[in-house]
Amino acid sequence: MNSSGTAAGLGLISAATWGGSDFVGGVGARRAPALLVVASGHIFSLFVLLALCHGMRIAAPGTAPLFYAALGGFEGSLALAIFYRALAMGAMGLTAALTGLLTALVPVLFSLFRDGLPAPLTAAGLAIGLAAIWLITHTPAAKGPEAKECPTPPAALLLGALAGAGFGTQLILFKMASGGSILWTMTAARAAGVVALLLVLAVMPPKGPWRGFWLTGIVAGTLDTVGNLFYIQATRFGRLDVTALVCSLYPAGTILLAALVLREWPTRRQMAGMALALAAVALLSV
Repeated sequence: MNSSGTAAGLGLISAATWGGSDFVGGVGARRAPALLVVASGHIFSLFVLLALCHGMRIAAPGTAPLFYAALGGFEGSLALAIFYRALAMGAMGLTAALTGLLTALVPVLFSLFRDGLPAPLTAAGLAIGLAAIWLITHTPAAKGPEAKECPTPPAALLLGALAGAGFGTQLILFKMASGGSILWTMTAARAAGVVALLLVLAVMPPKGPWRGFWLTGIVAGTLDTVGNLFYIQATRFGRLDVTALVCSLYPAGTILLAALVLREWPTRRQMAGMALALAAVALLSV
């Protein structure tokens, strides 16, 4: 398998585990505040990563990879808090779609600026992939006389855009940190992410019971960490734009799990997006 195929394959594994993490986290958020679910997963995975690094006696990398990883972990956690706030402000469909699109678009534009234009097939795959992300994540508002009016406030779109830019920036920073030890890179990112989430919880404590979130948080945090590890590894084999876009297809995994486990079937629009996603991955693997 060529380097592009390897990057795309690792990116798909990352997308699948990220999608599983979001699914488990979403199930947990039905019983407890979402930020508590995320924070518990971050704290658990941080202790596991520290134990692995010290138990395996892995040498710490230089300061640059640790700095980029910590910066990515910190701002990525803040972006997550902003995203949850945006979703709570109005109709979720357009906000989530805008966030998902910018998550992929920011690293794609950065890679085009840094690495230059890709090959024609890769460029076509990137364009199709961006369209697939929009179709998968955007749920149109209901129509008809029984539909309730639920417009998306401009503030929600602004916060969603900020969250998407933050997630995309995190993908860039993790790429910049990929030259060091993956486990130490993830440890630095997790430590900074825990600090950011604790600050958010201290400033804006969530409403609702502070219980019943540890189990789903641990599972979601573990899957998220595995997804991060595969993403960082994927960035070592291919262009950032290719890897970031494939990994950004993770909402498809969440939707498929919801269909299989909860019988929440995807819409025709989402099915079309998944079909486009397969075509995009095929083109990006060439």
